[in-house]
Amino acid sequence: MTALGTQNLWRPYTQMKTAAPPLEAVATRGSRITLADGRELIDGIASWWTAVHGYNHPHIAAAMADQLARMPHVMFGGLTHAPAERLGQRLAALLPGELNHVFFADSGSVAVEVALKMAVQLWLNRGETGRTRVLAFRGGYHGDTMGAMSACDPEEGMHRRFGAYLPTQLFADLPRGPEQEAALDATLARHRHELAAVIVEPLVQGAGGMLTHPPEVLATVARLARRHGLPLIADEIFTGFARTGSLFACEQAGVVPDILCLSKALTGGTMALAATVATTEIFSAFWSDDPSAALMHGPTFMANPLACAAANASLDLFETEPRLDQAAAIAARLRDGLAPLAGLAGVREVRVLGAIGAVQFAVAPDLADLKRRLVERGVWVRPFGDIVYLTPALTIGPDELDRLIEAVTAEVTAIA
Repeated sequence: MTALGTQNLWRPYTQMKTAAPPLEAVATRGSRITLADGRELIDGIASWWTAVHGYNHPHIAAAMADQLARMPHVMFGGLTHAPAERLGQRLAALLPGELNHVFFADSGSVAVEVALKMAVQLWLNRGETGRTRVLAFRGGYHGDTMGAMSACDPEEGMHRRFGAYLPTQLFADLPRGPEQEAALDATLARHRHELAAVIVEPLVQGAGGMLTHPPEVLATVARLARRHGLPLIADEIFTGFARTGSLFACEQAGVVPDILCLSKALTGGTMALAATVATTEIFSAFWSDDPSAALMHGPTFMANPLACAAANASLDLFETEPRLDQAAAIAARLRDGLAPLAGLAGVREVRVLGAIGAVQFAVAPDLADLKRRLVERGVWVRPFGDIVYLTPALTIGPDELDRLIEAVTAEVTAIA
């Protein structure tokens, strides 16, 4: 182990007894991470899909420095401030339909918790009890807190050991064909009076394995949810902010969810911030003279001014710099570069959607060894399960992207 946190730090998704020593990062710039030993790695996953503009973008840094000097934080209970007011207005203007009411939190998991809580309380405020479950989809992942874990795939997901401890939700296959559509329709009809909502990751089930589905599948989910009078929650924590090739994935299916969750790239990979955005119809169920009808939730650092300033600066960049064009260029290069791997015997599938490229192995490789070899090739890529994937910053240079693709291609070829 390195001296950095040798004894004291408990690391994410890590068996601490057997894990390799973590690499110490000392600086970032653009799409690169500098290590303490002087090595420089090209980041192929944008720090868990957050740094869409690359690291250390000067516009975001300047906005944060200005906000830090004036007011880094103030509680949001009973107070407000310009960065949050502006960010809420801008998100409402960017999002489709009447997604006009923004509740800020501090992580994607909490954004999902708030969405689930909104959905359940919606029915309580309407005087209807018993609607305490949600329908989620196999292959899905929505976070690591208790409610969010309960909506993750109960068999294939990383939280299956907690099954007896979690709220019991309903699960269905995504309606990729007539049989799955009929099955989903029947399940919703059978359980509609105990369901509060349907939750889905639009177009890509990220941590479930970068599993993609076409817009038509998402449109079917939305149509069936409406048929049975159920709110649709779109978890765009991973897919939001141009990752799939449109600003929000729901746009590609013409779907306006009732509740939408955002985080990760919201601040351009600089600060923890999340948002749960509801339509006017959802919000109106909480608008009451009855204090008990209020949404009783309030993360201590919700609407943190420093994070809101970073998010506003990030939105400036989406307005002034060609992020969607860059996502399209990355998609084209990923398709061309990864396509030859589909012919290997040890590769089950190659998937590309927007600025996401994934190679799924027929048999899961030795992940620790694969990660080590990728670092030796000068790239930071974190395979998991049976996939190795790329989700680089949208600003990554062509040469850097080529180096990522070449490193993945070489290692996959050696394994498969």
